[in-house]
This record gives sequence, structure tokens and C-alpha cells, in this order.
Amino acid sequence: MELYKQPAHTLHDMLVKREITSTELTRAFLNRIEQTDADIHSYITTTAEKALNMAKSADEKISSGESVSFLTGLPGAIKDNICTLGVKTTCASKMLENFIPPYNAAVMEKINHMDAVILGKTNMDEFAMGGSTENSAFFSTHNPYDTDCVPGGSSGGSAAAVAGGLAAWAIGSDTGGSIRQPASFCGIVGLKPTYGRVSRYGLVAYASSLDQVGPLTRDVTDCANILNVIAGYDSMDSTSINEPVPDYTKALIKDVRGLKIGLPAEYFVDGMDEEVIRAIHAAVADFKAMGAQIVEISLPYTKYAIAAYYLVASAEAATNLSRYDGVSYGSRVSGEDIVAMMTNTRTEKFGNEVKRRIMIGNYALSAGYYDAYYLKALKLRTLVKEDYDKAFEKVDVILAPTAPTPAFKIGSIINDPLQMYLQDACTVPLNLAGLPGISLPCGFSKAGLPIGMQIIGKPLAEETIIKTAFTYEQSKDFHKMFAGVIE
Repeated sequence: MELYKQPAHTLHDMLVKREITSTELTRAFLNRIEQTDADIHSYITTTAEKALNMAKSADEKISSGESVSFLTGLPGAIKDNICTLGVKTTCASKMLENFIPPYNAAVMEKINHMDAVILGKTNMDEFAMGGSTENSAFFSTHNPYDTDCVPGGSSGGSAAAVAGGLAAWAIGSDTGGSIRQPASFCGIVGLKPTYGRVSRYGLVAYASSLDQVGPLTRDVTDCANILNVIAGYDSMDSTSINEPVPDYTKALIKDVRGLKIGLPAEYFVDGMDEEVIRAIHAAVADFKAMGAQIVEISLPYTKYAIAAYYLVASAEAATNLSRYDGVSYGSRVSGEDIVAMMTNTRTEKFGNEVKRRIMIGNYALSAGYYDAYYLKALKLRTLVKEDYDKAFEKVDVILAPTAPTPAFKIGSIINDPLQMYLQDACTVPLNLAGLPGISLPCGFSKAGLPIGMQIIGKPLAEETIIKTAFTYEQSKDFHKMFAGVIE
């Protein structure tokens, strides 16, 4: 059995039954990384020695007969914008290329407490700004299904690692679709929780009112198990929701009879790939056959979501990234005076996409333009949320494409920012409204590239979207397929 091809829950069962050891499993994944990551480039930093030490500790715990968690001994990967004590956290930026955090993010504390094995930190778009992982300051990540294509972004390294068998599970962050879109492109499952359901403490901020941490996994079962670990209130995060966390694995039930699924016309945007449309309609037919009720709904302000999102996100990014000035945080490039030093530092250490968003954000926040742009974007954000509120009076969940196309070729639209931004058309409305959404495979293109659909829920309705996704997944074999291009 090739261990790296198995979902995390299968590996967990094998560990508990002592059919394998965590050390064996970790070595299998480290070997896989050594053999294939030169083609995929999913990791910025690998921590082989640390991982093997973690695996040894996990083996000791399992062999002692102590109760173990789902993650005990399971090798996973962490997006490189989540702080890890003693391990570099670069945000795929030259600004932070040598930064070693003196503390763990809240999510990392939870994961470490469960005795997980961390293989390393995954590549991403710089400061999570992008939808292809081509904006990394170090290298582009490749899609394991077709190495000429992008894996999506900004959590492309995490998605590619899971899809290519270089990690049993991974953690990403989602500001405008950065978990769900790469999950779609790489044929895996990615969940963006309700805003505030998972602590942002220790997540390097891009847009604080939009960022959320979530899991990327081989299937829905793994997703529910990992969400159990990372969800929960954190007093260190002022936006954290102080509500009990249910056992999400109890939602792994095959039953959508009577479920009302909303289908919004506005999500089928102009220029959407015909293969994506066919795959979504096929999934709709499958849900009908399983007893769900399909309800046509309208979300009229969706068409303004992209514009509102990029104004809000860029404004918050300009504010959050102002601290990287060569004095307070980050690298420093010398200059003849402090102004020149700050200018040189930000010019040399930030990439083009980061500079673009800082400029947009500062413009939107500047005197004379605040009311015309930023304030108007905030009002539109409210209207987008109200659209969802009205829709959820009629339906239980909403079904939509995750992305308008399958994975595109590396380099094909990197120099067309507007086209790149439009890739987020189906995902950004959820972030504006703070809603949970899960992406899972629902088909493949003729070229053999995965196609994903997303299921959107009410606030804190992760159980409902997990149950819906699980029911669909179990009726198909998409979750059993493996990105076999890299063998």
C-alpha cells in the first residue's frame, strides 16, 4: 500500500491499530517530498528532523495505550503565513524571508496539542495576495494533475501538497477564496469556516475582516476531523466567536432528503467555462435524485462583490502592511536617510501584486476618495450580506461553482490582474458576508483537470454544509482519485 495516497482517516485507523508507526508514515511522506517536490514546489521550508522527532513522540504515546486524537502521528503541512515557533514563516515574501516567529499561532497550539507531525511550511502567493501561487517571491507551485497548470491560490502550496501526496492534510487561509479555489483546482476538499469560528491569532494579517483559517484535505471526513481540532474560541482574537464547538464528525451522514438547496443565477458569470457549468448542473441533478429540493434564488448584489472586495481587502492590506517599513518589522535595505531606507526597503522587498494592492488601498482611503470608494464598498458589503440573509430564509444551503474555470496554465494570466481578480467571482461574496463554505470535486474537464463546487451555509452552519458535501461525495468516486501525474 502506498501510504501517501491514503486519506488521513485511513492512516489514523492504521496508526491506532498499530499496523504502521508514525515514524514509518512520516518517512514515507518525507521520501515523497524528496522525490516529487522538485516538480511541484509545494514547500518553502521542510522540517524533516523536527517531523521525525514529533513522529517518535507520537509513537511512544500510541504504544503506551494513551488515548490519542485524530491528528496524533499524522503528517501535515502548514501555510507559510501561520506563525510557527522556531520555524521560518516567510509569507512567501522577501520582506520576511528570514523571520522566525517567537511564538505559535493559536491554530498551531491546538494542532501541536494533538501530537500532529508537521512536515513543513507551504508555498503561497506573497502575503496571501493572489489566486495562483505565482506571486510567491521564491517560485511558482505546480498543479499535481498537470504541472503546466497553477494549483490555485493563495493556499496553492497546501492544496498541491495534499493532492500530490506530499502531506496527509494541510492548513490554509482564505481571504477571498484562497482555500476553496485551490481545493477546486487540485481536486481536494477545502473549507472556509464562518468568520470567527477559528482563531486568527498568529495568522499574518492580509485583510483582517476577511481572513479565516481552514483545512485542506483529501475528503470530507478528514475535513470534519481537522475542523474539530482547530475551531473554537480564543481570547487572544477579538473577533473570535465564543460559542460551543460541535463534533463535526457527527455531521458525516448520507442524507439530503428534504434539504432545500439554493441555486443562484448570478454565480454563473459571463465567460464561465462550459465544462464547469455542465459539472455543476450534473451535481444539481444528483442532489435532486437523492431527495433534495432545488430552489432558484437571486443574489443581485453578487455582481458588485468583486469591486467591493478588492477595495475593502486592499484598504486593509495597505494598513496591515504599513508596519513593514525596515524599522518595525521585516527586512531592511539601507538608504541615505530614514525616508530613503523605508522607500528602498518596501520597493525591493515587496512584489508587484503586493505593491499594487497597497496602492489601491491607500488611494481608496485617501482624503477625497474615502467616501467615493471605501465607504461605498462597505455599504455594498452590507448589501451582499443581506442578499444571503434573504436567501437563507428560503433555503438551507446554496450550491455554486467554486471557480469559473478549471486550473489555467502557469503564466497565462499573471500579467492581466483584472482577469486574475475575476477568478474570485464565485468565492469572495462569502468572505464579505463571513459565511462558511466548502469546496469539493464534482467532475473533471476533458483535459483531466478537477472541477469543484462549493456549498455555502448560514453563519456557524458548518455541520449542514459538511453533511451536504459528505452525502454528495459518498455518491461519487472523485475523493478516491489521486493526482497521478507525479508518480
